[in-house]
Amino acid sequence: MKILVIGPSWVGDMMMSQSLYRTLKAEHPDAEIDVMAPAWCRPLLSRMPEVNEALAMPLGHGALALSERYRLGKALRHKKYQRAYVLPGSFKSALVPFFAGIPQRTGWRGEMRYGLLNDLRVLDKPAFPLMVERYVALAYDAGRMKSARDLPQPLLWPRLQVEEQEKIETAAQFSLTAERPIIGFCPGAEFGPAKRWPHYHYAALAQQLIAAGYQVVLFGSAKDRETGEQIRQTLDEAGRRYCHNLAGETKLEQAVILLAHCHAVVTNDSGLMHIAAALNRPLVALYGPSSPDFTPPLSQQARVIRLITGYHKVRKGEAEQGYHQSLIDIQPTRVMEELTALLSQQERA
Repeated sequence: MKILVIGPSWVGDMMMSQSLYRTLKAEHPDAEIDVMAPAWCRPLLSRMPEVNEALAMPLGHGALALSERYRLGKALRHKKYQRAYVLPGSFKSALVPFFAGIPQRTGWRGEMRYGLLNDLRVLDKPAFPLMVERYVALAYDAGRMKSARDLPQPLLWPRLQVEEQEKIETAAQFSLTAERPIIGFCPGAEFGPAKRWPHYHYAALAQQLIAAGYQVVLFGSAKDRETGEQIRQTLDEAGRRYCHNLAGETKLEQAVILLAHCHAVVTNDSGLMHIAAALNRPLVALYGPSSPDFTPPLSQQARVIRLITGYHKVRKGEAEQGYHQSLIDIQPTRVMEELTALLSQQERA
């Protein structure tokens, strides 16, 4: 069976979509699964053994580009896909499988997609509270899974593959020695400082970890470079020697490999959090106004710290530098306790 998936455009969503691919392969071992997604997703899709081919979606996030989508769909007809799964909820995301003439086109009802999808599901959100559950439910015939309780347990969570030799070679590229084990920090967040644990808390934790014999590596995009420098400059001179700011210096492929090389990861609610979870690293995830009730880190080795409940749509926190008070209130000592417990558990395993 040949399957086309129209994948998500966000890092976290792309990671969670792997649970659908794993489930499809478990249900249909002969399936060939191709995923169409933005080109930047290729480093993630290439590490998902269930994915046969990553197809680049060349169109921007907001572009309808009807004629271009028609051209893309027509170009896929020779592949003779039997099924398509459309994960985004937009009208335009359903166009390529329709134009490709794929016989069965499955997805949740979204933005006026009647006709474009001929296996259109109506989502009962309370019945499937997690995004990953909503993805996995699409793998089964319509009506078979009426709630998350009907899904086979345990769910097949995302798992990226990284080879040991890749870790060693990539660490050497960035002059990360084996002298000290690495703790990764992911101090950025897509929607600004309200979702970030304060840089001074990260610095205090880094100081404790360095004193305990670790080195700290800071991950993120170029937008997170400044935050990483704030963390480094808050450390004493001896501490800065063992704190490496790689935000903006690594490609996504390299960041994935280096995260796999970490002994543990401390992170905000971000796409890198979901990557670290899929690499099965001991993980402490720090939440403020965003909620782990919908998109938690999918790993038995993850610990979530959050001091408030509910979802709060906040783009700028009420405290100094735009931080949210609930994240300020998470003290470095609390994070260190969770991290120490995870590392001890890892050593015993």
